[in-house]
Amino acid sequence: MKKYIEPDKQNFIEEYLSFLETKDFPCIAAKAAHEKHLIKCMVAGNMACPNDDAAILIFLYDFVDAYRNSNEMYNSAAIIFTGPQTIGEEMFDELLWQRLQALEILDAKNYKYDHRVEADPVSAKFSFSIKEEAFYIIGLHAASSRQARRFIHPTLVFNPHEQFEQLRASSKYDTMKSTVRKRDIAFSGSVNPMLQDFGDASEAFQYSGRKYNNDWKCPLKITHATTKHNPST
Repeated sequence: MKKYIEPDKQNFIEEYLSFLETKDFPCIAAKAAHEKHLIKCMVAGNMACPNDDAAILIFLYDFVDAYRNSNEMYNSAAIIFTGPQTIGEEMFDELLWQRLQALEILDAKNYKYDHRVEADPVSAKFSFSIKEEAFYIIGLHAASSRQARRFIHPTLVFNPHEQFEQLRASSKYDTMKSTVRKRDIAFSGSVNPMLQDFGDASEAFQYSGRKYNNDWKCPLKITHATTKHNPST
């Protein structure tokens, strides 16, 4: 029987960082995070398998602690999965919500929901919460219809929601958004049709990168209690 050899995890991380270094890659925030060494990466097993869910949650808890103690912008955490090696948009979308649901259930045992956002995925003010810290999530995979999301390994990128609010407060958000969308048009040929500003439509539509029809309903079921206190505020 052929002996199984675990893939070199560092190679997966280096491949992800090289993906961000691509000259025409449109997201300047991700590029800035990489340049400042503010991206934390974890390599997990197959995205279809729940075995690493607890380890992913611990990794995200550690990231939240580091982010809350950081004075820098553009902190980001990436979960890079070693498989499936062949994946389409529908499968990736299904697995994304499976992993987020599993993380949500585990986190709900320890923390309440970030009170600065809504827990209802239908709400225009929805954002995913871990350790009472809201996150905007970006899914990457090789078969994405969006060129900017075509990374060779299935990946979930967790970006603290509060960073976007800080950009809005400093009047830098609109400039960054305009720059990213211009770069995305040059790179991909169009702007992501699912892209909406927070407060205009649920950001759940944007997580996987898949183009949903009007009948799509987010499968995520929030089990968290609400909270009146967030340690980051």
